[in-house]
Amino acid sequence: MDSLPNIIDVDTYEEEGYAPVVDFQHWRVALLNYIDELEADKINNFHMHEETDEVFVLLQGRCILFAGEIGKSGGIDRVSALDMKPNQLYTVKKGVYHTHTLSEDAKVLIVENQDTGDHNTPMVRTGDQERVQLEHWVSKLWGTT
Repeated sequence: MDSLPNIIDVDTYEEEGYAPVVDFQHWRVALLNYIDELEADKINNFHMHEETDEVFVLLQGRCILFAGEIGKSGGIDRVSALDMKPNQLYTVKKGVYHTHTLSEDAKVLIVENQDTGDHNTPMVRTGDQERVQLEHWVSKLWGTT
């Protein structure tokens, strides 16, 4: 394949976890790879974006996308889960608390606003009760924990 220097960039990310790969004007493309802190029994928070939707595309492996409802106590009360299918776009609407767990071979493409960050992404800490719900969903959807 011929290279096209200065007109086409080719980027990748193979390390663990999340990394922005392309930022342009108001949008960002990032990649999320397996990282052990996103195993269901280790997830310590759900987060939401106050100003933007976020799009996820499973490229390889497996990923469960969790959505959490805030209860009267201010913590995550109820967890829903979606076993992502490859090459489908999943849009998490702004204001929805979410997190995910990935198989060790997983790679997820993320499209979000370029200015998405800690300043507009509140988190709700999870405890043992929430992690039990997450582990239940992994067992139900994947047959493992």
